[in-house]
Amino acid sequence: MKRLYVGNLSYQTTEATLADLFGAVGEVTSVNVVTDRMTGQSRGFGFVEMADDAAAQQAISQLNDQVVDGRSIKVAEARPQRTFEQRDDRRPGGGRPFGQRDDRRQRSRPSGRGGWGRED
Repeated sequence: MKRLYVGNLSYQTTEATLADLFGAVGEVTSVNVVTDRMTGQSRGFGFVEMADDAAAQQAISQLNDQVVDGRSIKVAEARPQRTFEQRDDRRPGGGRPFGQRDDRRQRSRPSGRGGWGRED
């Protein structure tokens, strides 16, 4: 079983549309169009699972850049989903630990200019 990423989808593209499109190439196991949690609107991409690897490769070569619902779709092999621990490596604030001040604020300024670290 091979999972395919389908991108650049129109907001009007449904799971049934993708199932019919990919079903013409080979046996489709499942289809999922990713939607926004708040609005329920499509986020413009989805995933299709094909029953065998040969059909998946054929779907990539035949359907990539094909126009569906007025948009040229992108079809590629899906990357493995990252675990929570792998996603947690991103931190807010440009990579600094939360609450740590910018380095330039911690250094004292040269004398005569005023500001932090001034010794008079």
